[in-house]
Amino acid sequence: MKEPAQDVTALLHQWRQGDQTALDRLIPMVYGELRRLAHMYMAHEKPDHTLRTTALVNEAYLRLAGLKRMQWQDRVHFFAVSATVMRRVLVEFARSRRSRKRGGDVREVELDEAAIAPIKPDADLVALDDALTALAAIDPREAKVVELRFFGGLTVDETAEVLGISDKTVMREWEMARVWLLHEVKHRG
Repeated sequence: MKEPAQDVTALLHQWRQGDQTALDRLIPMVYGELRRLAHMYMAHEKPDHTLRTTALVNEAYLRLAGLKRMQWQDRVHFFAVSATVMRRVLVEFARSRRSRKRGGDVREVELDEAAIAPIKPDADLVALDDALTALAAIDPREAKVVELRFFGGLTVDETAEVLGISDKTVMREWEMARVWLLHEVKHRG
């Protein structure tokens, strides 16, 4: 069951103003969606991945609860930030795991020519994150469009709302970023 956006937004504003009980009321309302996001991320990991959906949600919750000065706009903004936090957790986990293997198990990311599809199980999240970080240095908004759509699962409308731009701009920047990332990942591999 989807939570009413106005209820989530109201609780986010109360939490931002220092009401810790608002966070306690917010989490049960958004937990299902956080699990859905985490499950989407985890579905693209190798079967032997040691981080589980519940652990990812819990780690994201801890990090979100620590964001004392976040200026929450609304429900969509909350889930966009949540997706970013989950991405960071997974990338940190992958970097840590890869460093323990001393550079072993490096895999290539494949980006479909037609659109960026969900990460395949054999994709290298670290390489994609590196390419996205490089894109952010060149065009931060394009990188944010990719992060929100690809990692956050936001629609074009939701992405436009979070970034305060038009749907057409989202689609144009999505396409330009997709082509750039395809080229970047191909040349990194």
